Order: sequence, then structure tokens, then C-alpha cells
Amino acid sequence: MNWDWSAVADFMPRFWDGLLVTLQVLVLGSLISFTLGLVWAFGFRARSRIVRWPVHAVTEFVRTTPLLVQLFFLFFVLPEWGVQFSALTTGTLAIGLHYSTYTAQVYRAGIDAVPAGQWEAATALSLPRHRTWVTVILPQAVRRIAPALGNYVIAMLKDTPLLAGISVLELLQQSRLESAATFQYTEPLTVVGVAFVLIAYPASLLVRTLERRLAH
Repeated sequence: MNWDWSAVADFMPRFWDGLLVTLQVLVLGSLISFTLGLVWAFGFRARSRIVRWPVHAVTEFVRTTPLLVQLFFLFFVLPEWGVQFSALTTGTLAIGLHYSTYTAQVYRAGIDAVPAGQWEAATALSLPRHRTWVTVILPQAVRRIAPALGNYVIAMLKDTPLLAGISVLELLQQSRLESAATFQYTEPLTVVGVAFVLIAYPASLLVRTLERRLAH
């Protein structure tokens, strides 16, 4: 096997296009995951069983089914019911929905870890319920769970290659297209693998640093 730098150079335009799509999916998927996860977490704490039980059922179903199956369902089955999105939108929604069920449990743990005295103090000050959440509970909860949320962002990054299964032109799909066109597989796939390491490893170090700082 001989390494061909010209193949790497030829692949770079596709690489940058794929990297842009990968980062786009990661950012938007993270926003969906964090936002919807908080909604699920509030649902877990709802006083009515009519709210709690469906939330538990939906989140458990999503958590216990593979992301790839969910991708295929959203991309191939929903159009038969008249609901159709682009491959990129479908992939982003699938990743965001899937990981929202995990971030929901993180939010739940963070909220439960807030001392009961904080709730009592907010009640003693006659703070409205929404102000209690926004100014007292959530800031303390997020401080505790920020490292865990960061770990899920890294996990989402590593799952973006699954989107190649529905033809999203992210890094892996771009490398497959380049390899199919040139019959050179080693260089594109190696470049993509190195790119994931260069993104994920510094991100993991950043999460560890954040965890240490928030622990003090």
C-alpha cells in the first residue's frame, strides 16, 4: 500500500463540504437535544399522570431503539404518511430527538441535586414558580450537569456518520463518494478518521477541564 498525497489533495474540497455539514448537524442537533431534553425533564416532574406517563413512554421508547432505525423510520416511513423533510433536516431532527431523551435524564438528575432548601427559600420569598425555575433552580442544575451535556455533544459528533445511511453529505458520505469515484479508499477514510480525532479529543479535554472547574 502506497500513500498518495495527491488523493488527499483531491479529496479536500469534498472534505470541507462534509465537515461543514457535520458541524451544522452537530450544532443544530445539540440545540434540539438540550431544548427538548429540558421539556422532557419538566414532563417528568409534572403533577399529572396524564403528562408524566406519555413522557416516560416516549422517552423510553426512543432511548431503547437504535438511532439508525429512527433515522430510517423518519426518512423512509414518514413520507408515506405525508410528512417529508430533506435528508439533512431529517438527520438533524433524528439526532436531536434521540439525544434529548438522554439529556432529559441529565437535567432530571441536576434538578434533583439542587438542595431542598433552595426551593424552600424561593417559597419563603414568594417568588413566582417560573422565576424560581429561571433564577434559582436551573442555574444551579445546569452548573452541575454542564460536563455531562458536553459528553453527549461529543457522542453526537461520533454518531453523525450514521447520517450517511440516508445520503446526508457529511464527512463519511463524502469520503465514500470520493472513494467510489477514484477507487482510492485509504486516503479519504483516513483523513476523515483523523478529523474526528482532532475534533473529539480536544473537545473531551475541554469537558474534563470544565468538570474540574465546576467541581470547586
